[in-house]
Amino acid sequence: MKRLVAALASVLALTGCAAIPTHTSPIPVNPSAGSASEAVAPEPVKGIDPLSLVREFVNASANPEGDYAAAKAYLTENAKKNWDTKVAPTVIDTTFNTVPTGDLPADAKQRTVLLQGKNVGSLEVDNSFVPRVGDLTAPVGVETNGDGEWRISDPPGGIYVPLVGFQTNYRRVTLYFYDPDFGVLVPDPRYVLVPPSTSIPRRVTELLLKGPAVGLRGALATAIPNGAAQRKDTHEADDGALEVDLAKVGDLTAQVRKLIVAQVVKSLAAVTSSRIRILVEGAPISTDQIEWRPADVQSGEALVTPDADQSGLVVSGGQVRRLVGGEALKGPAGSGEYQVQSAAQSLDGTELAVVSRVDAKTVRLRVGELEEQLAAVDLPASTLTRPTWLLSGRPGEPSAEVWTVVDGANVVRVIKTDAGWTANAVNASELSVFGAITELRLSRDGTRVAAVAGGRLMVAAVARGTDSSVSLRPPRNLQPSVLGTATLAVDWLAQDVLVASTSLAAWPIAKVNIDGLKIERYNTSNLTVPVRAVTAAPGRNVVAVDQSGLWSAADVGDVWRASTVKVDSGAQAFYPG
Repeated sequence: MKRLVAALASVLALTGCAAIPTHTSPIPVNPSAGSASEAVAPEPVKGIDPLSLVREFVNASANPEGDYAAAKAYLTENAKKNWDTKVAPTVIDTTFNTVPTGDLPADAKQRTVLLQGKNVGSLEVDNSFVPRVGDLTAPVGVETNGDGEWRISDPPGGIYVPLVGFQTNYRRVTLYFYDPDFGVLVPDPRYVLVPPSTSIPRRVTELLLKGPAVGLRGALATAIPNGAAQRKDTHEADDGALEVDLAKVGDLTAQVRKLIVAQVVKSLAAVTSSRIRILVEGAPISTDQIEWRPADVQSGEALVTPDADQSGLVVSGGQVRRLVGGEALKGPAGSGEYQVQSAAQSLDGTELAVVSRVDAKTVRLRVGELEEQLAAVDLPASTLTRPTWLLSGRPGEPSAEVWTVVDGANVVRVIKTDAGWTANAVNASELSVFGAITELRLSRDGTRVAAVAGGRLMVAAVARGTDSSVSLRPPRNLQPSVLGTATLAVDWLAQDVLVASTSLAAWPIAKVNIDGLKIERYNTSNLTVPVRAVTAAPGRNVVAVDQSGLWSAADVGDVWRASTVKVDSGAQAFYPG
């Protein structure tokens, strides 16, 4: 794999795509043809009052067609010219208020209305959604025009879009880029304008050519050369195939072509059911195959999905046991000799990392083969979070890196060397400011971490520098208005979906998208808060631990079912990863 990465890096350097650009331009918010002046928007209803005027203006701002023509209908002619529509829209809660200010006479021709609400997030210039926290209070100036109708003369400094309007007018699409070793395709969610739906494949292609989202730079890589463009807009050809015609890609090796095909096909799979034909300067990108479907490409999914025979483990009473059946593992980890507090099994199932209790004030990390003696790591600590493994990158090859957090503050990656397992610091300064880190889980593709810091559900990219340094940035707090500081544990259900357990009676287990926009509540039946542990994996039941024991559910609406395996209230279940 390392030889492949080195060869690919050489090719990308020659074609100009080794460096991802530091600036991305937004996809035009008006994807349809024609200028903003050509868009015709309905006028506000006659006699509309100032508060309703501002409310309807905010609702209309959810539609960016025609350079926000629908919203501009509520503005004075001068305000239409001065309102900055090039900034990233801020998504606010669907419930917001318009409040009058001052005690003005009824015949006043100018007024100020306060727009009040709560921020949810923003749509960035790369079309990614970023959570934003805080209250919104924005003054809006209104005045009467020559016909005696109220219009907005001083719009708020920005574009504010109610969540329900954003969800109506924008569609979530998933782009795919590679982990740094070019072994696994990794999802990178974005949001594109829905109408017209026929242009969505073109917009997905445009975004894909621009590279990973800004927040994932250093964590993801692309096989598509920097400067690549669409020779023709991505469109449905006469024979029904979706045709992608690329230009400005330079000379490509057969391996790079294969990687590009996988990126393009996976990224377009959710927006078309057609065959996908990929061309370079009008000619097929591959002489071996002309058209593609998702099943034809390698995504590396097998590398990040635990084998079916790896049914999971559980730590209880200082022992590591099988999640199915409850039998203790062979060796000191299962016998109780190590007094195991938490543990993690490698993705291939052959290795085990445990946090071992030494005395009342000291714990120690031990790593080794699953049912053998585990080597002690030189890593003094009072507390260590549940370990988490990095994928190996090659089928059949054991992992050589496991992560944990020392004393709630210092993130370390423990790497296997000729001298044994050695701890190396990870720069987590941006994450630790949120509070003590009590949980840290590497995504199974190794490009992100999910964490609990100060009780907050966090996610961050794993940025790897050319000097072998590793940083977690930028950390983002997911669903703070719902989960607050009540999150206790987290795990990866999929590459872009988290499952979190909490101390909230209304939200004992939550399913959260990695961009933080969507949250779903698992069935609350049978669980007792606090739910102190949870584990998840693709295609597996979610397993939770409360004070009464182990519970499992296949989906959000399922009733939680009790396990026949009896564990103590401090037990921790875990799938490989």
